[in-house]
Amino acid sequence: MPLPRYLPRWAILLIDTALCLLALLAAYQLRFNFQVPVHEYDLLWPVLPVFLLVRAGSLFAARVHMAQVKHTSTEDARRIFLVVLAGSALFGLLSMARYYLIDGTYFLPRTVIIIDFMATAMLLIASRIAVKLLHLRARGSGKDEVRVLLYGAGAAGLITKRALDRDGAARYTVAAFLDDDAKKAGQRLEGVPIVRADKLVDLLKDGGIDQVIITVQHPDAENRRRVVDAAMAWHTQVLSVPPVHDWINGQLSSGQIREVRIEDLLGRATISLDDTLLKERFSGKCVLVTGAAGSIGSGIARQLITLGAGHTVLLDNAESDLYDLEMELRGLGHVDFTPVIADVRDRTALERVFAARKPAIVFHAAAYKHVPLMESWPEQAILTNVLGTRIVAELCIAHHVEECVLVSTDKAVNPTSVMGASKRIAEMVVGALGGSGNTRFVTTRFGNVLGSNGSVIPLFRKQIAAGGPVTVTDPEVTRFFMTIPEACRLVLEAAVMGKGGEILVFDMGAPVRIIDLAEKMIRLSGKEPVWAGEQPGPGRIAIAITGLRPGEKRFEELLASAENTLPTHHPRILIGRVRDVDATFVRHGVDALIAAAGLGDREGCLVELRKLVPEYAPQA
Repeated sequence: MPLPRYLPRWAILLIDTALCLLALLAAYQLRFNFQVPVHEYDLLWPVLPVFLLVRAGSLFAARVHMAQVKHTSTEDARRIFLVVLAGSALFGLLSMARYYLIDGTYFLPRTVIIIDFMATAMLLIASRIAVKLLHLRARGSGKDEVRVLLYGAGAAGLITKRALDRDGAARYTVAAFLDDDAKKAGQRLEGVPIVRADKLVDLLKDGGIDQVIITVQHPDAENRRRVVDAAMAWHTQVLSVPPVHDWINGQLSSGQIREVRIEDLLGRATISLDDTLLKERFSGKCVLVTGAAGSIGSGIARQLITLGAGHTVLLDNAESDLYDLEMELRGLGHVDFTPVIADVRDRTALERVFAARKPAIVFHAAAYKHVPLMESWPEQAILTNVLGTRIVAELCIAHHVEECVLVSTDKAVNPTSVMGASKRIAEMVVGALGGSGNTRFVTTRFGNVLGSNGSVIPLFRKQIAAGGPVTVTDPEVTRFFMTIPEACRLVLEAAVMGKGGEILVFDMGAPVRIIDLAEKMIRLSGKEPVWAGEQPGPGRIAIAITGLRPGEKRFEELLASAENTLPTHHPRILIGRVRDVDATFVRHGVDALIAAAGLGDREGCLVELRKLVPEYAPQA
């Protein structure tokens, strides 16, 4: 029969009691300089059963023996310390009571009680730590060693180290902590040296480092980028500890440590906004979001609910995605929202929604956005992006909606695609209707959103997971990027600052070369990028150049050359001053365009697009 893997709980209690007895005997030896008088033993033997009963009883009552010894924590050590302290305090009270009330003899000598307290606490805690260290060593035996650097020598860094120590999949060795605080340099944290963060490259040069883990919860964007770039330059995998609110039951496990998020590659500070004005704007209001199941629409909906909107109507024609959003929100305990299945092309369905819900604010995010696909189906792009926008805008006026915010795109500037041209006409539609009612129309224009449905990031991630190749249309293609939360918060901010008729343009930072993004994503996954045609091999993923797709630009623009901007109270939001449009011209042109789309006349659609948007220059 094999030996039991775990000791019975009673055996642990028995061992703890034996350690208490050993500590008492050691206390006597230390008190009397290893020459204990015989009469001291004569006084000890009668009270020894009481001593053992107190120690064993207190340990049992505090359930110290029920804790898993191999997973001893600081909380376990604290409990042992307090239990031993309470027992020693009781011994002191018993000594005073016996001395003053019974026979003038101490229960235990005062000095022995003090030494016994320190020895007992030390033995009980040290024995558990020893078992834990032996357990960790046994788990790591025969497993590959993974040497890591932890960026951040704070509380999160210490928790990360302990999570790695507990991991059973590999034998992690923390080589050093890195920290931006020079005062910490030279110190040690659980025996691991702390070095200045600017020594990262030197540590990587020496080799032997397998991973760099960013443990800082809110690292400065520039410092984070520097760490990521240095690690990638030396072919070292970079990981990141998730925010505390994502930890499972408040505990971090090594399995939660993930690859650095794509947002971390933006290379600029995240746009942050004040919630006060936003909460005042939406508090108690009914807000309608079209395209609510999409990346931007769902992000807007989540933030509206968080900000305390009176009621949020989530409208979309994508049944499954809207159901997923509903389940997510209800799972978080939200109830002040209503999912609605409807198409923005369907005036009758939307009329019923407006009449029943009477929204005060509308965010119009519903749109077809995939450039190459819309080149093949221009009539569908027009019916959704143009007709759908006109229906929503006209219903806003008819139902006295306070404000309508149109979510547009940088592809509407000097468009080369049907999608871009249709979004520019959508901007013109709300601009032409702006003076015909009390509704304020505001347009927001921004570039690509990291991680949104159909964006390049999820595509690259799937291609890397499949072993490549990663496809890039052109080596010179650049795009503006921002995160989904940033984009949604800026759209909400537009609703606060908009006076009506503006096109608000967001500062997207510097454009990013898509091929650079592909290379970073490959390196962050622990692989090495190579060009198509070279031998990929293990640990290498090819990058293939496929050529520009129909309607695709090499460079995106947020403002056309004939436009300029005006500042707002937020330095990252500008007002784009566009050329005036004639409302009658727009109305007649849109009528002709929608008529052609309704007939499925694709050539007619392109002709009408060029009439309405002279700068539209479709690719050959």
